[in-house]
Amino acid sequence: MVTSTNPAVSVTSRAAPPITREMGLHWLEQMMLIRRFEEAAEYAYTQKKIGGFLHLYIGEESIAVGAVAAMQPDDDIFTHYRDHGWVLARGVDPKPSMAELYGKATGLVKGKGGSMHFASVEHHMWGGYAIVGGHIPLAAGMAFSHQYLKRDRIAFCVMGEGATNIGMFHEALNMAALWKLPAVFLVENNQYGMGTAVERASAVANIYEKATAYHMPATQIDGNDIELVYNTIFEFADRARRGEGPQLVEAMTYRFRGHSMGDPQRYRSKEEVEQRRPNDPLNRWETKLLERAWTTEDEIKQLFARVDAQVAQAVQFAEDSPFPDARELYTDILVEE
Repeated sequence: MVTSTNPAVSVTSRAAPPITREMGLHWLEQMMLIRRFEEAAEYAYTQKKIGGFLHLYIGEESIAVGAVAAMQPDDDIFTHYRDHGWVLARGVDPKPSMAELYGKATGLVKGKGGSMHFASVEHHMWGGYAIVGGHIPLAAGMAFSHQYLKRDRIAFCVMGEGATNIGMFHEALNMAALWKLPAVFLVENNQYGMGTAVERASAVANIYEKATAYHMPATQIDGNDIELVYNTIFEFADRARRGEGPQLVEAMTYRFRGHSMGDPQRYRSKEEVEQRRPNDPLNRWETKLLERAWTTEDEIKQLFARVDAQVAQAVQFAEDSPFPDARELYTDILVEE
């Protein structure tokens, strides 16, 4: 069941395909891959092998995995700079992903983008964007192109709750609603915009209610419930795809690490973080799989061992890869026709 901020707007939708055992195990593996990848990146950062900023996705994995599972492979994804989990959930190889963090020539974008600018044209993954809210109008523009060219595709735009206070958020949502663009806007509300709690920065604490101004169907869900994420995104994407205009979903979650690696986290206590541990999406989904007898402890151990080996290979690949040649400073600047 979805909740609309505008009862006059149609909220008809098809139900998502049922979740199977195979899907469930794949989701668990993907979430664990993101978790282990992030932990490996965190360790490499402390060794000064990764420079710049590093924004970890630990604690939010179920949103990316559940949402990507609900989309078509050629739907276009735009993300904020906490983007590693989205790229991995989309099926991008962890090796060039880790190499990009290391700034190596074998990285996703030749080591030129780093943590905040992951992208893959092949996977219709149009990046992490470092400018808060800067990618939202770009997603609306992509949605307009799909509408204009009559493609059976949507533009999917992920942002943090802090971006909803940016002018570009309102400009993009207004135009998307005015033109009934095939777009889904997903707000990952992890409770803090950098070091500021939501209620201290936004006059509207329930972010999904901001869609009311644009007569846009919207809902707030538990982002740590991967089944709910999957079903909701499928329904909202289906409506956008069928010409019912843009949709907005607010997924409530919590990050277990700081805003970035340089965050001292003075704005919250260690006790608060620990109180959130039982809601860890990875552990929640593992428990559900066991309760449904869809897996066993031994199978889970084998799955985790496979993921650990995959991440170790990604780290080794990054370690062994060369840095870009200085001449790369002058390439990829203009698009050649």
